[in-house]
Amino acid sequence: MTREKPLYIPQGLKLRTEIFNGFAKEELIKTIIVTLVAGAIDALLFLFIQNTVVAIVFMLIAVSGTVLMLTKDNSNISVVDQVGFLIKYRFRQKKYRYVYKLKRRRDGGQNK
Repeated sequence: MTREKPLYIPQGLKLRTEIFNGFAKEELIKTIIVTLVAGAIDALLFLFIQNTVVAIVFMLIAVSGTVLMLTKDNSNISVVDQVGFLIKYRFRQKKYRYVYKLKRRRDGGQNK
């Protein structure tokens, strides 16, 4: 008799060097790009509002929000990935509109 060996699928393998758990070089580059764009928007915001507190809070929210949305969990999926999956799913779905049609009558459509 042969014994079946169970299939072992390891989880949580790290194929890349991470700065902290779920955040690697690729996410760091994206965060730097978002920080630069947010910094330009923040400079314009500061020119119009002239409020230092608003400018600082805007930058803190932009950077921390970007890090939170790009950090991957144990299944290697981030919030940005999930939103991308939802968008792809939405556009891949086919739409079949229902059109109501009267059934054929046996008497040829004439009521007598």
